[in-house]
Order: sequence, then C-alpha cells, then structure tokens
Amino acid sequence: MINVSRLLFSFLLLLIGVNAMGQHKTQTFAIGNEAFELNGKPYVIRCGEMHFARIPKAEWRNRLQMAKAMGLNTVCAYLFWNIHEKQPDQFTWQGQSDAAEFCKLAKEEGLYVILRPGPYSCAEWEFGGFPWWLLKDKTIQLRTQHPYFMARAKKYLLAVGKELAPLQINKGGNIIMVQVENEYGSYGSDKVYMNTIKSYLQEAGFRVPLFHCDGPSQLKNDHPEGLFAVVNFGSNPEANFKALRAIQPTGPLMCGEYYPGWFDSWGRPHHKGDTKRIVDELKYMLDQKASFSIYMAHGGTSFGTYSGANAPPYLPQTSSYDYDAPIDEAGNPTEKFYAIRELFSKYLQEGEALPAVPAVNRIQKLSPVKFTAYAPLSKNLPKAVVSDTAMLMEDLNQDFGAVLYQTGLKAGAKAILSFKEIHDYALVYVNDQLIGTLDRRKNKFSIEIPARKQASTLKVLVEATGRVNYGYAMHDRKGIHGQVFLTENNKKTELKSWKNYPIRLGENNIPIKYEALPAVSKLGATFYRGTFVANKLEDTYLDMSKWNKGLVWVNGKCLSRFWSIGPTQTMLVPASWLKNGANEVVVFDLFGLAKPTLSFLDHPILDQVNEAQQQVHRKANQQWNPDAQQPIASGTFENNAKWQNVSFNAVTGRYFCLEALSEQKGQPYTSVAEIVLLDAKGQEIPRTNWKVVFADSEELSGDDGSAVNVFDLQFTSIWHTQWQGKSPKPPHQVVIDLGKEYTVSGMRLLPRQDGPNGRIKDYKLYFSKTLFKGL
Repeated sequence: MINVSRLLFSFLLLLIGVNAMGQHKTQTFAIGNEAFELNGKPYVIRCGEMHFARIPKAEWRNRLQMAKAMGLNTVCAYLFWNIHEKQPDQFTWQGQSDAAEFCKLAKEEGLYVILRPGPYSCAEWEFGGFPWWLLKDKTIQLRTQHPYFMARAKKYLLAVGKELAPLQINKGGNIIMVQVENEYGSYGSDKVYMNTIKSYLQEAGFRVPLFHCDGPSQLKNDHPEGLFAVVNFGSNPEANFKALRAIQPTGPLMCGEYYPGWFDSWGRPHHKGDTKRIVDELKYMLDQKASFSIYMAHGGTSFGTYSGANAPPYLPQTSSYDYDAPIDEAGNPTEKFYAIRELFSKYLQEGEALPAVPAVNRIQKLSPVKFTAYAPLSKNLPKAVVSDTAMLMEDLNQDFGAVLYQTGLKAGAKAILSFKEIHDYALVYVNDQLIGTLDRRKNKFSIEIPARKQASTLKVLVEATGRVNYGYAMHDRKGIHGQVFLTENNKKTELKSWKNYPIRLGENNIPIKYEALPAVSKLGATFYRGTFVANKLEDTYLDMSKWNKGLVWVNGKCLSRFWSIGPTQTMLVPASWLKNGANEVVVFDLFGLAKPTLSFLDHPILDQVNEAQQQVHRKANQQWNPDAQQPIASGTFENNAKWQNVSFNAVTGRYFCLEALSEQKGQPYTSVAEIVLLDAKGQEIPRTNWKVVFADSEELSGDDGSAVNVFDLQFTSIWHTQWQGKSPKPPHQVVIDLGKEYTVSGMRLLPRQDGPNGRIKDYKLYFSKTLFKGL
C-alpha cells in the first residue's frame, strides 16, 4: 500500500527544497551606478554596528531583535582576530567566538550582515584586534608588507573564509558586503598593501562586493582603483559625502560609521551624543537615499582584558562600551532608540514593517557579596625568570595581566628611580612598602626612593591596561621598557639582575591558593573571593566605587576592569553568567582593601570621575608672551564645519602655535577637532611624535577637551577651552612640539563637527626653531 502521509511529507520537503534553491539562485547584492541593488532592485542599507564579542552569546538574539525593532535592516559585524587565534595556529570558532552562529541568528531575525574581518579592526578593542603574539617578532611592522605580518594575516583571512564565505548572500546566506582592512588611510598610504589584503579575501572565497572605509580626508590615502569606498563621520553628512564624491564620482553614497555617541577613557568624562542632531542627520541621509551604519547601535561591554587604548597620549579605555548608543550596555532601548525608530518608520521599503520592541531586560539589585577568602599576590607568585635586564611581557610569552619585577638596592641616600617607559601602570615597593605609582597616561616614569640604611629589595608591579588600538603607537609591548637607573648624589647607576614574575590574568590566571579572610587584611595586591545569591537570572551591576584598580571574575569568567578614577563606577553582570542560587565572585585589587565590601545596583554609574582634572599642558610659570613672537600668518576662518586651509611662505621650525583671537559668535570658547601641517610639497607632516607643550586653557571636567585631541586622528574629539566654572576670554593658544624641525608651507584645520560652539574666527600662526619665550 502507498503511505499517503509519507508521500505528502516528501512532496512538501521537495517544495521547500525547490523554494530554497530558488532563493539561492535569485538572492543577489550588487553595487550599482546610483544605488545598492538587492535582487536587482534599489536598496538603502540602514545598518547598525554591534560586536558579538561584546555581547554574551546567550543574549545575541535579543540584541539582534532590538536592532530589528529599531528599524535596522542590516548589522555590521567586526571580527577580532585576537579572539579567533589566541595562540598561533590555534583557531577558535566556537562559543563566544562563533561568528557563523551570530550571522545565522541575524538572518533568522531578518537582518543582513556587513562583515568586517580585519585583519585590523580598531574598535577600542585590545591591540585593534591583532593577537598579542605578533609582537614577539621584534622586527614586525604592523599593517605593512612585512613578510611575517602578511603571512599571518593571510592565514587568518583564509580561516575566516572557511567559516563565513558559505554564508554570503549569493550562497543562500545573509552576508552582503565584506570590508577590506579598516580606516587604513589614517595609518598609511600603501595601496599595494590594500590590494594584497583584498586578494586574500578573494582567495578566501568572498564574492560579494568588497569595500573600504575611512574619514573624509584620509580616503585619498588608501583608495585603490576598483575598490568601493564609504566614508566615516560623526556629523555634517552633506560635506562628508562631497569628500566621498571627490574620490568616487559614481555609485551609492554610504557612511560606513556614523557616531551617535563616543567611547570613554579612564579618567575622562563620559561622552554623549545629541539625539536631535543625530536624528536630523540620519533623516538627511535617508532623504538622499544614502546608506549608513550607526556606530554603535549597541556597544555592550569589552569583557575581560579586551579593552584597548589610544595614544599619544596613552589613554586606556573603559570596559563599559555603552557609547551612548541607542541600545544601552544592558541591551535596553533609550530615548535615542525610540527617536530613531520613529524616524525609520517613515522610510521603510516596500513590504517592510517594524516589529514590536522586545521586552525590557530587567535589572536586579542583589544582596551584598560575602567575602570569605583572600590570596595575597606575594604568596602566589609564579616561578621567576631571571635576566640581566627587565623583560617585556611578550618576551615572557605572556598575553595579559601584570609582571612583578624584583632586584636589589644597595644602602644609600635618597635617590631617583627612573625608567625609559612603563607600559602601563606601576606600583613601586621598597622592602614591601609602597613608595608610589607610575602612570603612562601622565608620562610619569620616575619616582623618589627613600634613604636606605642597609641593602633593600626593590619591587615594581607593572599592570598592562590595554594595548594601543589606533594610530602609530600600536607596537605596544607591555612592561618595563629599556634600562632602569638609580640616580644618587648625581651618580647614575643601572639596575640589573632582575627577577621577572609573569602574572597572567584574564581568561587564564596564575594558580591561586586562598586562605581564610582575616578581620582586617594587610594591604597590597590581593585576590578576594566571595559569594552572593541570585534567585533570578537577570542582569545586575556591581558597584566598584569602593575599590581601587583591578579585575573581577564571576563564576570563573573574567568580567572586566575597574578603576576608581572613573568615569565608570559599575560593572554589568550579564544574566546569562549567573546561576540560580550561590554564585562566586573574585576581585583582584592592585592596592588591596583592609575590609572588602561589594554591593549591587539596578542601574549603571557611567559618569563619575574621581581623579582631579588638572591643566596638564600649562604649568604655573608658563605664560604666552605676544610681544615676544612674530606671527607668520593671520586671517579669518569661514563659519562652517569644513576643513579650513591656510597657505603661507615656507618656514622652518620645530614649535608651532595656533592662536585663536576670536570666536564666530563672540563667545569666549575655542574648539578644534584636528590640525594638520603641510610640508613644502604640500604633503602632510607626520604627527607621530607631536606633543602639546602649552595650552592656555582646556576643559577637563565637564568635557574631554584636552589639547592633544587636535592630533589624535579622531574627528569626534576636540580641544575645548574651559566652560565649566571658568570661561577665560580669548586669545587662546595651543603650542605643539613637532618632534623635529620641518619646513612648513600650510595648515589645515578641522572645526568641531558636532556643533558650532567655539569655532575660531580670527587667528594667528607662529613657528619657531626653539621653544617660544615664556614657555
């Protein structure tokens, strides 16, 4: 007899298969002369960035549903090389590193994917996504045609292709575009290098359109013929799209990164983005049928030891990557989310509808942690590596954590202990007594050592707080750099015979033996272990405001970094990392606490800076003397957000001063986003070794208005003179040491991009071979 049910089932399977095959054949994505084309029809990409590495895997689907509910039709997905190849040739594509699963979930939620595999990512992520072990090669030149770098990059990209090329839209998946490198024009101009990375991606099997992105002024540096370009910016889309058109006359317009907020750095105020301006600019792009990707749609958290740093100056970033994004760190909608959703609802494509907003992720407040055990670092040191000189972390075959350096000191009078550099933060001990700290952020690399009546032990505990992720200082090896000297009675002696203790911390830790916690513990670097009870699996925040500096683990997973200076004072504990009932927490604090206490909150604290904000670029005896200098150029800037160009007769000098005489509205403020100087041939002078030696005023409390922002390659950050508390009147000056003498024939200045306040009207420029008088 014929089994009718089985026959019907087989027929249905055949229909499904035919339909799937039909979709496989018809699904296409292309770059047309005027628009992106999905299955041959014009398509506007409403994209948002979210990094699966910054979201617990159990919560990926929820975040994708939130993105869809906001009105996005695509998500951008960075791959971070260093979470996929943590050790050479040991590739990981499971668990939190399962990029294919993230893409598949996005497809199930009706979202396309723009893949950004690197090899360089940036993203305020440790080392810009590069694996730490690249730095074991002392000859390596990152993002160049250096043979070892290129060989490793190729191997990585071929591995990416094996995992993700099958998920392209032309193969039935949802990956519609793939990025080549990332913002390379901000770093170099080797178009052969760019084309080689492009060829690796093609060899890896990627057939969907490839593209590259950069800021408007950098695009020309890295735009090879035949590679589609998109432009990154945080405001003023009209002007920035014109810059894109200058290098790419045809094709759809797209902003590769549109910033609704900004990232935070330790010791600096929390950043926010104005919702009305952002909605207005998104509307402008939609009206022009321009595509975009909101960076970030959801920021999340840089878990563990994966937060990066900017330099110069060295500024490590907070573990919270909230970014003032439309979807907050915990995955919940904000005012910005609903404003963007309302806008997007008016620009949906045919047959498209917005789904309901998912239920809010509830945040619980738990009872405090009960600490029962501790483990002083001094009792848990690994075996030392003995060497004549202090060793770098990478030379100790160590990825993250800290290094304790130990050597002997002879008896003697008080002296100065000095280092070439410390990467990044150090506690200095003599006979186990804390003498003080060294801080790379402040270029503080020397300290006074007290007199010693007898031979003593010197210990220097150096913590790595994130490898540089952007710019020219990325070859950022950790630990003590160079020789160490003790200067006593004007006699300089090199310290040798070091014991190097590699203290690995993060995903992998040194072995730790705990003992019962006494009523009052001795201070010093210590691990504290405790428990807390969770009766519901809901997110919560650890309140770290009573602690100093260090790391936290919850149920064995490294949560993130904390630092009392802020602005972040809390740590998000994801619901999926909790257990019903008893949970374990471990806190490592560099300074230690006599009586450790730890409580929970049902909300974050993202903007509490506890470090004194001092004028770091103006000393008490410094004063600009206008009568002692002669300007080499003067004039008036236009009142807009465009690059301002100044040409003058070539002059040779090492020190440069921009003096703002007035502001466009007559206000007392000065603000500048970027300054570029041009040599005699009109080429940009390298800014690698620039240093601010004087700024008459900087807003450091209510804003991140440091003068170093004028050459940090970030168009969103600005030098802003004081406005909170004091508003000193112009003129305002910033003086920059170029590092060596250059012949200069012009200046380009980018006004602040997020608003008109502080834009300079009248100005003067000065150059000198020696430091200006009075400074």
